[in-house]
Amino acid sequence: MSIKTKLSIIISFLAVVLLSLNIILSYFTTKENMRKDSENKMMLMAKQISLAVEQSRESSEYAERQMAKKLRLASIIAQHELGPDINNVTSTQLVAISKKVEVSGIALFVKKADDIIIAQSSNPKEIGLSTKKWDLWYAALNQLLDNKEIDIKQGYTLKDFWTGPFEYAVSNPGYIEKWGYYYDGTSNYIIDPYINGEEVDEYFKIINPDSIIDKSREANAGIMEITGINPDPFTITNRWGGSFESQKSVARNDRPIAFGTYKLRNPQEDMKQMKEALDRSTVTQYEERMNGERIIKTFVPIHSNSENRSYIIRIISSYDPIYSVISKQMVSQIAISLVLLEIVIFASYILAGLLIRPIQDILIKVNGMADGDFGTALEVTRKDELGLLATRINAMARNLVRYTRDLREINDENRSVKEHLESIIRQTADAIHLTDPAGRVIRVNKAFEHLYGWSSEEVIGKTLVYIPKAYEQEEQSWFYQLHKGIPIISAETMRLHKDGHEVRVSVSQSPIVDEEGQITAFVIISRDMSERNRMEELLRRSEKLTTVGQLAAGVAHEIRNPLTTLKGFLQLQQRSLQVNLRHTDIMMSELERINLIVSEFLILAKPQAVHFQTKDIRYILGDVISLLDSQAHLLGIEFNPSFSQETLLIFCEENQLKQVFINLFKNAMEAMPEGGVVHLHTWRGDKRSVVIQIRDEGCGIPKDILAKIGEPFFTSKETGTGLGLMVSQRIIESHKGTLDIESELNQGTTITLMLPMVAVRK
Repeated sequence: MSIKTKLSIIISFLAVVLLSLNIILSYFTTKENMRKDSENKMMLMAKQISLAVEQSRESSEYAERQMAKKLRLASIIAQHELGPDINNVTSTQLVAISKKVEVSGIALFVKKADDIIIAQSSNPKEIGLSTKKWDLWYAALNQLLDNKEIDIKQGYTLKDFWTGPFEYAVSNPGYIEKWGYYYDGTSNYIIDPYINGEEVDEYFKIINPDSIIDKSREANAGIMEITGINPDPFTITNRWGGSFESQKSVARNDRPIAFGTYKLRNPQEDMKQMKEALDRSTVTQYEERMNGERIIKTFVPIHSNSENRSYIIRIISSYDPIYSVISKQMVSQIAISLVLLEIVIFASYILAGLLIRPIQDILIKVNGMADGDFGTALEVTRKDELGLLATRINAMARNLVRYTRDLREINDENRSVKEHLESIIRQTADAIHLTDPAGRVIRVNKAFEHLYGWSSEEVIGKTLVYIPKAYEQEEQSWFYQLHKGIPIISAETMRLHKDGHEVRVSVSQSPIVDEEGQITAFVIISRDMSERNRMEELLRRSEKLTTVGQLAAGVAHEIRNPLTTLKGFLQLQQRSLQVNLRHTDIMMSELERINLIVSEFLILAKPQAVHFQTKDIRYILGDVISLLDSQAHLLGIEFNPSFSQETLLIFCEENQLKQVFINLFKNAMEAMPEGGVVHLHTWRGDKRSVVIQIRDEGCGIPKDILAKIGEPFFTSKETGTGLGLMVSQRIIESHKGTLDIESELNQGTTITLMLPMVAVRK
């Protein structure tokens, strides 16, 4: 299939889609307009019916007032003829008087202990009838008997008289009757003249809404049923499974169907729609099928001002008129769409031919570029989008030639850099291995195999187990640091060889991230620290020997004093040829002192194994001061220690730290040839650290010399080696601490050391 045909089909397909969407939109628009029109018509009809109902109620009130006057006059006449005592009244008398005053009948009520009953009546069926369950009628009868003003809103009140609203009779439920009740206190009974259903029914036929409903249905052929519904009685009747037919035992205003008919019924859905209409005070509609026919039910909420209550007018109409209008509209839309579609198909075929011709030339050029031919340029004769496209394709071809050449050069350069890096990794003396984020080894170099003993085949793809248990917590903290993107730089630690022995190494670890910043691997560089540590140990031993030589005079002086004491006591005992136990105790004490001095001296003279332990820095400093105190007194120098009362625990190699403090104290003493005070302070610093500050009152250090302090073989002393301070700095660094020197010429020097603090366990 050619591109021209495809383009024509695509355009036609788009036209079909657009026309279909237009038809669908037109269908739903028409349906919605018809629904709104139907809703407006139903609402208007419901308002007309409700207005007619209100008018009928007003007419009913007028008739009620006229009948009330007639019934009161009949009551007065009847009482005058019957006398004050009900015992003298017969049913025959009541029938005769009823005809005389032109009422349907007369009943007489008397009060009992807890009830008011009909004691005499022109209708024998009513005699003995109780009124206790007559609601407002019973209340009105009690108020009449008590000579009270009747406060019942329903009905109509005159002097000594009250008539209830039109209602269905208890003794004759099929008809609406009108009663009047008269009692002026002169008799022992209440007179009740009433007008029966025939006369009242004739009146109700005139004002009944059903006649209005019939006329509305005649004027609107699509209306199938109109129903006036009292919501509360309707809900109760539906909930308890009652009948919606005429309930003769229920009062007029309490019947679920106020007027109209309820034949096309769906009580559950009707109740739901009524609730929504009343809650929102708006018209609701829904469609359903009933008896095989599609219908529309409309529910209109009506509020009666005369009775201060709301009710619902339900109007059921046929869907056929709406369907007929929509069908005609759709037929018209489809016919127009088919004509437009034919025009679009023909035009699209012609337009596709015009568009495809330059595109075919462009396609030939693009195919040539795909095969690597960038030389032939397109001939540009148009100034529209296709001409611009051809111009850009020519520019793209020129750029591709240049980019291809640049890519070859970059590729060659990358290959050279890669080979260079590969050579460095292979030849470097540091052990290098790469792991993925899960810890599996990706790659190792030869130095790694030499340092740790594993071959690349043994570890690649596996997790390397070479962390001693004592350093697992340290490795875990590094792991969290690396995953935050923070590298580990030259951290001295221990690792395990393949055969199980420990190797001291300096480790640097860094994360490798991709373009999105996600960690893809870790590179770990290990440097064997064994040889370097041996060299540093030799330097420390050399410095110790130097220190021993410098301390010899002080030690000799310190030993000479107890030796003189021993010699004197021995000579005394030799002359007296007697042993004095008191002299013996003193001699033993002096020998212990000599032994202590020699032991401390030997600690500095011989190499010690590196063994880190938790120690209180205050006790280490106290031991060093005790060792140097004698020499300091010879030089006229005094130590002024100020130690913190708080326990200051550090994890350290005690002998190494003693060597550091001896070097620093000796430097301070040598800076004060005329004597002075060496101030020593310790306290707990920030971030869980211990701070030691040593300050002398010596000559100070010039700034040009201060910058070079700590360099190997640099010293300002005539007999110094320059290694003491360098070794001290290395020891402090191995303890993960810092050493800072501040000095002012002729003002003295202050040395501040900070070491990590170990938490005190409680």
